[in-house]
Amino acid sequence: MESGALTPPARQEPRGDLDGCTARLRELLGREAVITDRQRVRTYECDGLASHRSVPAVVVLPENAEQVRAVVATCSAHGVPFVARGSGTGLSAGALPRSDGVLVVTSRMRRILELDVANERAVVEPGVVNLDVTRAAQPYGYYFAPDPSSQQVCSVGGNVAENSGGAHCLKHGFTVNHVLAASVVTPDGEEVELGGPAREAPGYDLLGAFVGSEGTLGVVTSITVRLLRAPESVRTLLAGFPTTDDAGAAVSAIIAAGITPAAVEMMDALSISAAEQAVRCDYPEGAGAVLIVELDGPHAEVEHTFTEVSEHCTAHGAFEIRTAADERERALIWKGRKSAFAAVGRISRDYIVQDGVIPRTALPDVLRRIAELSASSGVRVANVFHAGDGNLHPLVLFDGSDPGETERAEEVSGAILDLCVEHGGSITGEHGVGADKVRYMGRMFTPEDLDTMQSLRCAFDPEGLCNPGKVFPTPRLCGETPGRRRGVHPLTEAGLAEQF
Repeated sequence: MESGALTPPARQEPRGDLDGCTARLRELLGREAVITDRQRVRTYECDGLASHRSVPAVVVLPENAEQVRAVVATCSAHGVPFVARGSGTGLSAGALPRSDGVLVVTSRMRRILELDVANERAVVEPGVVNLDVTRAAQPYGYYFAPDPSSQQVCSVGGNVAENSGGAHCLKHGFTVNHVLAASVVTPDGEEVELGGPAREAPGYDLLGAFVGSEGTLGVVTSITVRLLRAPESVRTLLAGFPTTDDAGAAVSAIIAAGITPAAVEMMDALSISAAEQAVRCDYPEGAGAVLIVELDGPHAEVEHTFTEVSEHCTAHGAFEIRTAADERERALIWKGRKSAFAAVGRISRDYIVQDGVIPRTALPDVLRRIAELSASSGVRVANVFHAGDGNLHPLVLFDGSDPGETERAEEVSGAILDLCVEHGGSITGEHGVGADKVRYMGRMFTPEDLDTMQSLRCAFDPEGLCNPGKVFPTPRLCGETPGRRRGVHPLTEAGLAEQF
């Protein structure tokens, strides 16, 4: 079982006219699309972070944008909180439902509305699975670059909410770099268009604010994404090192040489052991760490750079280097890395999936500090991460049935995030804050920072109905935010003048 912070969600005080809202939703969508049966709604009580659970009062299954708009408008009219959910693969409890509210599940909205290869873009509904975009574009020589490890099941709408990345974000960027436009239902039920077909739209970057907002600013109903032309050449290398220090030094040398690989991934000995047990990936025996380095681009450039990367790995202690000869071998190299989170279940009953960011140059020091934390606490930590951009995914292992282990694991998990902040990094790189990391926000941001972010949220959602209880550590009504008077809508000229 994957675990995160095991603190139960805060008690949810009932809000609004839930019965009236439910009756109206049944009129609008039909009884089969509105679920209230206790056993059926329990299916949606958590996302990929199973330690946070809350059974929704109502689950709705809209099939198109108009139904989403109707659902949100109905919730707004009845004062009922609502939460949007895609495939439910998130790892921060960002789609944790409200026990007094409506869960808007977009899994039926799985159409690719337009595939415009000539203009290198596609328009998709939020429930479309990430990898299906690439599958649709592949026959034309294109693909969708963001590739979270869960890309076979995660939805594009969820990628937008969390600004997901993946192994190849080092070169190609996060979801925000591949979204041109989005149709969004605002928390009062109005449908608006953010962005546009061009790569740069004039005016304030509201689309940039929406991507990564973790479902707190509205519900997306369609997304226009960029398609990239498939590279002429792709080369993948697997290098085994004695220690993580050696592998980290190789990463620094590669980046310092001006090389930007498509991906640079690292796994330590414990995570390698788990992956071997799970998928038999046949990584170098005895390795204290492995690097997976992938290059893509024009053939001549890739071949030249690939030689340089191999030389840097050898110079920093790699005792074995393998090159994928074909697509089958490339898939096998990636199989161990892509299965790492689930594979840890082979070696630990429970574990916390952590997510933090540090500067690349701090990798050796932070990994040593994590090892010291592990040794002093007796809590094992398996390290899997995007080494190229310093995005760590330490897996904190424990047995929840053993008294005291859960608390020790939580302490180690929090201490790792403190290390990230101490070294000038972040408490999250791609999994989001959600409900899981709310209590850590104050370690990274000042009260003034949080008030400023809350002001933006209030501009979209002055009534606080859209995914409440997420991201911000001290939930407040928008009227209590500095610079705001209750009753003045923040998107009016008077409201903007008050805030800014």
